[in-house]
Amino acid sequence: MYPNAKGDNQSPIELHTKDIRYDPSLLPWSAGYDSGSAKTILNTGKTFRVVFDDTYDRSMLRGGPLPGPYRLRQFHLHWGSSDDHGSEHSVDGVKYAAELHLVHWNPQYNTFKESLKRRDGVAVIGIFLKIGREKGEFQLLLDALDKIKTKGKEAPFTHFDPSCLFPACRDYWTYQGSFTTPPCDECIVWLLLKDPITVSSDQVAKLRTLLSSAENEPPVPLVRNWRPTQPLNCRMLRASFK
Repeated sequence: MYPNAKGDNQSPIELHTKDIRYDPSLLPWSAGYDSGSAKTILNTGKTFRVVFDDTYDRSMLRGGPLPGPYRLRQFHLHWGSSDDHGSEHSVDGVKYAAELHLVHWNPQYNTFKESLKRRDGVAVIGIFLKIGREKGEFQLLLDALDKIKTKGKEAPFTHFDPSCLFPACRDYWTYQGSFTTPPCDECIVWLLLKDPITVSSDQVAKLRTLLSSAENEPPVPLVRNWRPTQPLNCRMLRASFK
């Protein structure tokens, strides 16, 4: 149904770190997010999504491998049915419990829809979640999930700056790829952060309390929303660090 999904630049991928070269030309990246641009939290039936006001340059990602500033549009998570898997990308065979994606688009293309047609139209920061001690900032998100239990439910979610979820270290890998959900447009510059953040097993379990079914349907738990890794083909992976 989705011809793009058979393309040569699909995501996610398996990262073999010994094959990734350090590129000294890669710049540090920075994100300046306006917590007032957070608007709503939504159960899409496939994940939950926090949506931001992207009508002007309020919450921006800059630097790294990017040609200019990008606007934050939304972030969402991928997780599994148990703590030993759930991330979409894997590193040297290791899968993490979950993976957070912050989706930004290039405003030089005027609209998000137009940016989907361009190779450098979208930039996604990927952050791995590993199991350990509880993360307080992550709990702010989880507490909102009770309001959006079923598919299609949406609730206000304001005054949230997602940079509170970043790891301390900003080192990253980067490559050219795609969305991991249909129609899998190949328009993404990925910045995958090397260091995961730590959350508790109970916190990841809370994600599994969401339902992929609508309110009037038999309840179906949302417990597996990750795409398997895709062939790297001839793509180059680069690291911002030695």
